[in-house]
Amino acid sequence: MRGLAFDTLEFAKKLKAANFTPEQAEALAASMAGLVEERLATKQDLKELEARLEARIKELETGLRRDMKELETGLRRDMQEMELRLRHDLTMRLGAMPVAGIAIVAAVVKLL
Repeated sequence: MRGLAFDTLEFAKKLKAANFTPEQAEALAASMAGLVEERLATKQDLKELEARLEARIKELETGLRRDMKELETGLRRDMQEMELRLRHDLTMRLGAMPVAGIAIVAAVVKLL
């Protein structure tokens, strides 16, 4: 039971008062009652929809928070790896510079 009340008798009376035949009024009232029952949402329907939407939003929010946490963890890990590679590269370059400098000085001394 949806809980919508459509007074077909009252509706048919109003149609008859507006010069509809009794058959027309009754047919239109029955059709209108079917439409009202089929198409209109009750407050209960809306409350149920609201509850489902709230549950879905909560579910999406939880998933989004989890995904953001995973992304943050991945970014931190990637940044640490980049920092280690950068340190390694800088150490290699800084170590190679004095060696190259000494080699150049030795070559210049040998040539002189």
